[in-house]
Amino acid sequence: MTQWQALLAFLAVSTVTAIGFIVGGRILHVRARADSPLKRRPYECGEEPVGTGWVQFNARYYLVALFFVLFDVEAAFLFPWSIVNHTLGIEALAAVVPFVGILMLGWLYGIRKDALRWQ
Repeated sequence: MTQWQALLAFLAVSTVTAIGFIVGGRILHVRARADSPLKRRPYECGEEPVGTGWVQFNARYYLVALFFVLFDVEAAFLFPWSIVNHTLGIEALAAVVPFVGILMLGWLYGIRKDALRWQ
């Protein structure tokens, strides 16, 4: 079995499975038995919610989270690369320089927009 045949078999099985679940749910009329007011309440780790769940956050928190993900992904990709760097040679260096360059452009963008300055 070639790679393409295996890929097509995987896609066929996963498509048939997904469609089977949808059709089976329609045939068996899978529905909630009764609409409960508890279903509409927010669940916060067993604690009673205080106030509304809609709170406006400062956009800086979002930017800090984005930069965390940016550098977390960078570390996740650079660690294995650094382990096998000596065996891969110049091709490994040529592959990682554009990757780090693009990530550094994102970092410089954050510095230019003062997103990393804590106030």
